[in-house]
Amino acid sequence: MQKQIPMKKISRKTKIWLAIAVTVVTVGFVTFDEENFQIAKSLDIYYSLFKELNLYYVDETDPSDLVKTSIDEMLNSLDPYTVYIPESQMEDFKFMTTGQYGGIGALIRRSGDFVIITEPYEGFPAFKAGIKAGDKIVEIDGKSVKGRGSEDVSELLKGEPKTEIKLGIERPGSSKILQKTVVREKIKINSVPYHGMLNDSIGYIRLSSFTENCSKEVKDAYQDLQKNHQMKGLVFDLRGNPGGLLMEAVAVSNLFVPKGQQVVSTMGKVKQWNQTYLATNDPLDTKIPIAVLVNSGSASASEIVSGVMQDLDRGVIIGTRTFGKGLVQTTRDLSYNSKLKLTTAKYYIPSGRCIQALDYTHRNEDGSVGRVPDSLITEYKTKGGRSVYDGGGVMPDIKVEPQMLSKIAISLYTKNLIFDFATDYQLEHDSIPAVERFVVDDKIYSGFEAFLADKDFDYTLDSEKQIKDLEETLKREKYHSEVADELNILRSKLAHDKNKDLKLFKEEICDLLREEIVSRYYFQTGRAKANMVHDPVIDKALEVLNNSETYNNLLKSAK
Repeated sequence: MQKQIPMKKISRKTKIWLAIAVTVVTVGFVTFDEENFQIAKSLDIYYSLFKELNLYYVDETDPSDLVKTSIDEMLNSLDPYTVYIPESQMEDFKFMTTGQYGGIGALIRRSGDFVIITEPYEGFPAFKAGIKAGDKIVEIDGKSVKGRGSEDVSELLKGEPKTEIKLGIERPGSSKILQKTVVREKIKINSVPYHGMLNDSIGYIRLSSFTENCSKEVKDAYQDLQKNHQMKGLVFDLRGNPGGLLMEAVAVSNLFVPKGQQVVSTMGKVKQWNQTYLATNDPLDTKIPIAVLVNSGSASASEIVSGVMQDLDRGVIIGTRTFGKGLVQTTRDLSYNSKLKLTTAKYYIPSGRCIQALDYTHRNEDGSVGRVPDSLITEYKTKGGRSVYDGGGVMPDIKVEPQMLSKIAISLYTKNLIFDFATDYQLEHDSIPAVERFVVDDKIYSGFEAFLADKDFDYTLDSEKQIKDLEETLKREKYHSEVADELNILRSKLAHDKNKDLKLFKEEICDLLREEIVSRYYFQTGRAKANMVHDPVIDKALEVLNNSETYNNLLKSAK
């Protein structure tokens, strides 16, 4: 029988060599080298430090929290997309990839001491139970949730489908607590929240995320518009779409490009993982004119689709430059039901360009991340010979800046006064006309102004802030007394007047009110419809699609 060596007699040097041996076995019997030694050395240092910290730190520490923090900080030094997903966050991870979870089907947010319902999803449990936007959740299963954050309450609301949860609801205008029994369901949020016709010939499809089967949703929406409305052109809206599954981006692209066409390729450190993705199915339509709408919130899979449409001259891209995320993540299983989502490759669209905007590999001295410098940006050609460029997202063929909200509109929205007025309005009105016919008229707007009479919604204009900054600078430089009178005159002329601004920016405030009120009666579909009013990007798309000469000229190579 072989004699066992007591652990206390194993030296630190021996521990290091044992760690090296484990590392070598783990990577498949690779030859020991300096890199493997550094790995083993670093792991041994980390183990020693963690043990000493846990034993002797002055206050009690939570080992799992310390490890989670150290992991997060380590991964944060690489890029924002390489993240550790503990078992406790797996439900959120599944929702991001599948668009589904077990719960009541409602959006929530913290308001004061409690969490309120901001939007119940039509047809889901909260909606079926008669829960409305503005309802305050004061109890869950008989226990007060006062002081609990929206994350905590969200976890309590989630659960296995077909299980019951009892909610104590306080509705605005009443001090009585309503008791609601809600049966949880499998909640699947549609990736296509709305599709419809913009006029007699131009259809519209909004894709909000690339979750499982979103390509089928796009396909179904397209076929409905084509079959039932004789669509002749399509506005495909990817604005604010953060991306998602790579294979769904390939499948969505495949709906509009020929079978066998290369859509995207990935290249990384592990060469055997490099892959080229082709359109493997027969397309829906390779001829119909398409305007793809993008903005700075269009990222990842959205950029694959818009980039493919641009590189193959398949559609006109309208809006502002996309986010610029050309990195591919792969999920790896870890112990204790946790996962590591890590960047493993960059993706390249048909012209050969990568649209990654930030260079995480070569950071600045202060640790910040810089954009790809102009000197390294390369010109590429589309299928028809148009010039396109890498190094920073997809540049639109037609740039249209979004409308900027006024300071007063931003204040009213962020302080939830638009939301609160819509809640009161719904309590007083059982129904409203169809979305297309509902308007915020002078009577409703006067009611809103009266509603604001005792509300705090002050704000500071940029010009007012700049005057204040200038005044501070003048005081430091001892010139303030020389120009004090002139500054006061300028400040007086530029000072904002809330009542005046309510009149001056009435149109955009009315748009916000209309969108929020409509959502109370027609939910997500109504909000999407209302949100399309006074949209300069959609207006430009209609202008282009309604003029075949303009559309075709945009897709021609400059001679």
